[in-house]
Amino acid sequence: MSHTPHELAEEFPDKINIMSQLKQTDTHFARLADEYHEVNRVVHRAETNIEPIEELAEVELRKKRAALKDEIWSILAKV
Repeated sequence: MSHTPHELAEEFPDKINIMSQLKQTDTHFARLADEYHEVNRVVHRAETNIEPIEELAEVELRKKRAALKDEIWSILAKV
């Protein structure tokens, strides 16, 4: 499979260690990270036409990914 853009490690490269720690100690953060990963995969597969979806659905998923990223960042910014 091709390279998947927008992975959390690429979005927040200076927070990789903190994210790893939070995934193990903070169930809310772990759930957010897992949900972000799943949504990101679906968006990537749609963008690359591996599993195309309706344009509106793809737009909504991009919005959801952005909202999850914002929530993840709000947690990381406090650490």
